[in-house]
Amino acid sequence: MATITKKDLIDRIADMRGLTRTDVRAVLQSFLDEIILELGNGNRLEFRDFGVFESKMRESRWAQNPKTMDKVEVPRARTVKFKMGRVMRRRLIDAPPNIDAATGLPVEPSARTSRNSRQSRDGKVGQTH
Repeated sequence: MATITKKDLIDRIADMRGLTRTDVRAVLQSFLDEIILELGNGNRLEFRDFGVFESKMRESRWAQNPKTMDKVEVPRARTVKFKMGRVMRRRLIDAPPNIDAATGLPVEPSARTSRNSRQSRDGKVGQTH
């Protein structure tokens, strides 16, 4: 699984849309700043088909320190909850990509081969030992 950074997204969007990286960076940063601002104000953000962000308060609770086994109080805290939208759910859950068992990375359907077989240069499939 690869990590995609904000810079990677900026570069990709700039190349796709023929925009300058500076313009894309400004718009993306403004978008992220607005999300943070609205969640900080306790508002719910809904992006149709993508998902919903909500700011929630998690109540205080008791937990246990695993080293000392002492009970400790965990104070109430604000968290952000995200619920997937229809398009994201369809892409990530309903139709998961083919995953290579050895690497854990997505593979194209035509590139998949059985773990116990290999394909030679001439296209013949043989057993591995």
